[in-house]
Amino acid sequence: MDFFREQEERPTLENLVVEGVQLKKGSRVLLRPRAGGDIMDIALAGKVAFVEGIEQDFEDRIYLAVTLEDDPGRELGVDRILGHRFFFSPEEVVPLDLDDARES
Repeated sequence: MDFFREQEERPTLENLVVEGVQLKKGSRVLLRPRAGGDIMDIALAGKVAFVEGIEQDFEDRIYLAVTLEDDPGRELGVDRILGHRFFFSPEEVVPLDLDDARES
């Protein structure tokens, strides 16, 4: 089966509208993990992050890959190193760059 080849050929998402705001790579968001998450969700709640990518899993769920604004190793997250890149659903983030990001 060519499952992995099919996944590679899927279009990537360049932007996503959350709360009426278009998010894309470089957008700033506030992390608001849903209740009942794990210890990392608790530790990251209320942190400001940058969107590094918009990912879609094999079940078509969408996630925002983010790096923390105050992480001194943020560039490691950009390079996709574990522990510096985190995933949140669109419902778990609040857009922060509202000045010119509102969708018309």
